[in-house]
Order: sequence, then structure tokens, then C-alpha cells
Amino acid sequence: MSQSEMPTARTRVVREPHRGVYDRETAYRILDEGFVCHVGFVVDGQPYVIPTSYGRSGDSLYIHGSAASRMLRHMREGLPVCITVTLLDGLVLARSVFNHSMNYRSVVVLGKATLVDEPKKKLEALRILSEHIIPGRWADARQPNERELKQTAVLRVPIEEFSAKVRTGPPIDDEEDYSFPTWAGVVPLELKAGEPIGDDRLAAAMEVPQYVISYRRTV
Repeated sequence: MSQSEMPTARTRVVREPHRGVYDRETAYRILDEGFVCHVGFVVDGQPYVIPTSYGRSGDSLYIHGSAASRMLRHMREGLPVCITVTLLDGLVLARSVFNHSMNYRSVVVLGKATLVDEPKKKLEALRILSEHIIPGRWADARQPNERELKQTAVLRVPIEEFSAKVRTGPPIDDEEDYSFPTWAGVVPLELKAGEPIGDDRLAAAMEVPQYVISYRRTV
């Protein structure tokens, strides 16, 4: 899985091409660490970009939502989609404003979504979505009932045409700006879990699960 794949004309990184990454191992690490994807699609000439949660299993991405939503209603008809995930790792402060940047990791997936309609596969896809957000929760919570399953649409997007883009490291200034008298460097950013806050209606004896206490997002 670590072997690089050839990008297509649509996924080859054009801007800063040296930051393009085309191996599945890197792309999947980014996808597995992220929480939210943005799904882009066009309906009757009007583009839309919708944020939503997702999950990955093997070479497939799964997204879900209300069966009545515009995004899922049209995507089940086989509309082409563009799914992006971005992780922000730091603010890069250069000596010139023009050269300010960000350290980030991102993935773009192009493809067509198909409806996951078979009950067992649909339930498994929902488990994948739940476990992507917080592993261990699916088995510990009430699972969807028949009414909830009918109200929920699940779509699968194969990870076939994709690319990643990564920026790391310090600012890159023009040579003449290195003597400019201002601080330059990186402000690291990270997503951290805080102290769990129990619901007011929890039973007094209910303990915080270990998967909540030890929750970490890095993979």
C-alpha cells in the first residue's frame, strides 16, 4: 500500500507540485485522522460544497446523512463528486506577508458515489462511520433502529482517483528578506481532546469509558 500511484490529469498537483503525494499509505493516514470532509458536486449548473462526517474502510469512503437531503438525493443518482479532507498543523510566519503560509496535510478524492442499500452492508457502513469518530462507541451505544435506518442514506465512494498534498517545515523567504528585523517561524497547531464532561442525567454510578478517557486523534 505504500507504493506511489500515478496521478491522473485531474489529480496531479499543479501548484507547488513538489508537495504532491500519491501513495495510499500517506493519503489514508490523513483520511483516518480527519473528522470532516467537504463534498463538492454540481446540480443543474449550480456547484455545492457540503461539510459532513465520513469513515474509511479499505479503499472506500462512506458518508451519510438524511435520506431527504439534497446532497444525498442527487449523489445516489451517480453524480460525480469531489471529496476533500484537510488537517491544519501550523501557521507559518515568514518575514514578508507574501510568503506567509500554513503547514497542512490534505487529500482530494474524485469519483462517483453509490447508495449502500442492503441492510447488513448499510449497518456495517454506519458502524465504520461511528468507529472513525470514536473507536469503541458503536458497541457501547444503542444502534440504529428500523425507523432511523430508513431516514438515513449511506453512500460509498471508491478511493481510486486521488492525491494528497503536504506542507511541512519553516517559512521560505526571499533571500533579501532574511535580514528583515521581524520574528519568523511556525506556530504549531493540534487538535486535542479535553476532559470528558458527563451528561447531567447520567446515573450516579456510570463511569466514563476507557475509550473516552484515553481518546486521542493522531493515528
